[in-house]
Amino acid sequence: MPPFPAPNFNFSYTPATEITALRQWRDTKPGRAIPAKTAGRLLLGSWNIANLGDAEQKRDDADIELMAEIVSWFDLVAVQEVKEDLTDFNRILDELPAGYDAIFSDQAGNDERMAYIFDGNTVDLLRLAGEVAVPPASHRYVKLPGIEQKFRGFDRNPYAVAFDKDGFVVTVVNAHLYFGSGSKQSVNRRALETYGLGRWADLRRKRGRAYSDNVVVIGDLNMPKAEIGDEIFDALTKRGLHIPPHQSRLGTTITEGKHYDQLAFFPGGAGQAYQADGVFDFDGALFSNLWNSHTPKEFEAFMRYHISDHRPIWVQFRTS
Repeated sequence: MPPFPAPNFNFSYTPATEITALRQWRDTKPGRAIPAKTAGRLLLGSWNIANLGDAEQKRDDADIELMAEIVSWFDLVAVQEVKEDLTDFNRILDELPAGYDAIFSDQAGNDERMAYIFDGNTVDLLRLAGEVAVPPASHRYVKLPGIEQKFRGFDRNPYAVAFDKDGFVVTVVNAHLYFGSGSKQSVNRRALETYGLGRWADLRRKRGRAYSDNVVVIGDLNMPKAEIGDEIFDALTKRGLHIPPHQSRLGTTITEGKHYDQLAFFPGGAGQAYQADGVFDFDGALFSNLWNSHTPKEFEAFMRYHISDHRPIWVQFRTS
């Protein structure tokens, strides 16, 4: 994603006021409830924080404080669009309570890293950590009916890392799949990447030597609609991955209402442990004074630049 331009107006806010609004929205608004972190449950989040660390999209200290507040609600968060420059990512870590830590990949397409932030007080980082790649000799197996384009690998390799909470071992696969444009060539490439990821997960399951039987694919999958008939949805689920319907039915982008951010798992394992999931529209809670004093487009421009154009998604699994 190219960096968003800075808004052409000034607006300042008090983080404590906005954090109170966030918590009230989370706790009282129907369909927005996020469970509290607790023993016996893993609360996993995912958030595309637009261009985090890009020098042209500067975050204020107040912005970082709001991001850290949302991240702190989860045991574990997969983060997309973390740039090679980790300054802003580290600012979020510094703002979090004691015990939080992170692991991330090196940079790939669009200068992005795939990252995780986790609460070390509740979750243990295990030994598996690596990028998901399809060997060139296997590229020919990543194919879909009606698409003649060849799969050439991922633009940004998904990042698989294993975690343990209360004896529940899960391999989380953080993905930010290719978008490109709305052209048929880009959509086809995106569908092939999506199928390649689903195929990888299926093969790991069938080989019987996976690090964990619980595999959760999560992140910005650039899926316009989470429904049968959408090319990206069909490609991801073709090999058996299941996408649960978000309870809130909210789109995961603040401007278009698309369902780009998703999670998927197989019916067994993580599927049996699944409890609930949803989307958190922080944009409905933040900056009410800005909403009342500016146009919707100006509000969106400020939100995209200072926070993100994507909303966090979350899922809860039973661990005991």
